[in-house]
Amino acid sequence: VEDQAGALERIATVMSGGRQDRLDGLTVEFDDWWFNVRASNTEPLLRLNVEARNEDLLRERTAELLALIRGSEGGRKQFGTHPA
Repeated sequence: VEDQAGALERIATVMSGGRQDRLDGLTVEFDDWWFNVRASNTEPLLRLNVEARNEDLLRERTAELLALIRGSEGGRKQFGTHPA
């Protein structure tokens, strides 16, 4: 990812409906899923961890986050209004 900071801000904006923490990158929590994304210290990439209550939700949210990281318009819808 060339613009790590830009990607993190894009994700934070789209995921503004969740509870955000910036202690180690960006962590966002929703009622039934959460993720952490942070810049690598050694490579030009972002590290992403996602957990969800079920496998279908995990796949869906991971795909949407990857689209955001890559700058795709498909990942720009607003997410949730109920933080965990």
